[in-house]
Amino acid sequence: MAKKLWEKSYSTEKRIEEFTVGNDAQLDMQLASFDVQGSLAHIEMLESIGLLESHELKTLQKELKQIHTEILDGNFTIQDGVEDIHSQVEMLLTERLGDVGKKIHSGRSRNDQVLVDLKLYTRSQIQEVVENTSELIDTLLQLSEEHKDKLLPGYTHLQVAMPSSFGLWFGAYAESLIDDLQVMLSAYKVANKNPLGSAAGYGSSFPLNRTLTTKLLGFEDLHYNVVYAQMSRGKTERVVAYGIAAIASTLAKLSMDVCLYMNQNFGFLTFPDELTTGSSIMPHKKNPDVFELIRGKCNLLSVLPTNIGTLTTNLPSGYHREMQLIKEQFFPAFGTLNSCLEMTGFMLENAKIKTDIVEDEKYKFIFSVEVVNNMVLKGIPFRDAYKKVGEMIANDSYAPSTSLNHTHEGSIGNLCNQKIQAQHQNVLKAYNFKEKDAAIKSLLA
Repeated sequence: MAKKLWEKSYSTEKRIEEFTVGNDAQLDMQLASFDVQGSLAHIEMLESIGLLESHELKTLQKELKQIHTEILDGNFTIQDGVEDIHSQVEMLLTERLGDVGKKIHSGRSRNDQVLVDLKLYTRSQIQEVVENTSELIDTLLQLSEEHKDKLLPGYTHLQVAMPSSFGLWFGAYAESLIDDLQVMLSAYKVANKNPLGSAAGYGSSFPLNRTLTTKLLGFEDLHYNVVYAQMSRGKTERVVAYGIAAIASTLAKLSMDVCLYMNQNFGFLTFPDELTTGSSIMPHKKNPDVFELIRGKCNLLSVLPTNIGTLTTNLPSGYHREMQLIKEQFFPAFGTLNSCLEMTGFMLENAKIKTDIVEDEKYKFIFSVEVVNNMVLKGIPFRDAYKKVGEMIANDSYAPSTSLNHTHEGSIGNLCNQKIQAQHQNVLKAYNFKEKDAAIKSLLA
């Protein structure tokens, strides 16, 4: 069995080892490529301050890039008895290169190794979420334009209220997701800071060049205070969880709308039979299982910040083993959210929109405000017009016109989708993914 990086003249009791390691090795496989990236930056910095010879740097770089290729090709595993990804990479380097492999750990701790791995991993995962969210925003805005002239009733208190449109409805969720991307942008700014060089949380007596590793890894800035760098573990995940929860909450609300609109009592939209599911006993059923599952999964994602906060609340500064447990909820959240984003777009692209909804007699009162407003335009004070239309409804003399003249920004006749798309593009630019992508590409070249 492989020795632990921290192991001395004694071995840990097996039950203790199994309990404390848990499923960390399996989760760490998702960090494998990022651990190599962090090590490549670290050794280049070590050579710059004289802790590695130039030929040693080249030897280590070549082997680390080989390991990175093995990871991408699926030919890499964390062996039984090896505690984590950091241990596995260092063990391979030592096995393949001898003593030079042992030098890689100078000036760092597993604490800041996992910190930088998590930062790099989180940046990458955020980018995937942002790209999928952006694609859904584009789909929603396209559908908004396509169906902008199709009216549907708007509701307050789940009571028929005023005219709305599919253009408004689709566009509303597009703009909501743009605000969610603003929340995620703040989280990305926190994730995009370099903790490497903080060691166990108290720095090092080596003259580490943390600015260099920041540049090499394409971080926007670094966590300057080494104690705070360690404190960012858990905090970064919680802040990112708020971004995840924001997007998830929008998807959950959209899914609830769809489930209502598919209901026969509403009948606003349908989906092809092959995109719905049936009942084992009721032959007529076409269930919205996809949107029910999106709603459920996103509701669970909405409490992710609370779950991470519960794990980390009241912990003093410094590293604590509870941090390991965050991975079990944090890592799967990205995959869940991405699948929900992708399925939402796919389903909505195949939605069949009903065109004559508001012609139904039960929706005639949604035009009552239009009648009031038309009276106001003729000089009647609003409160008097309101009262008069109320009396007309009460005595059954109400006969509304269904013509609409909504022209202000963001209304039925002026959706401002181009303005919304401009907001979308401005948020995307602020992420500046190209800069970090270029840095990582150069590091691995």
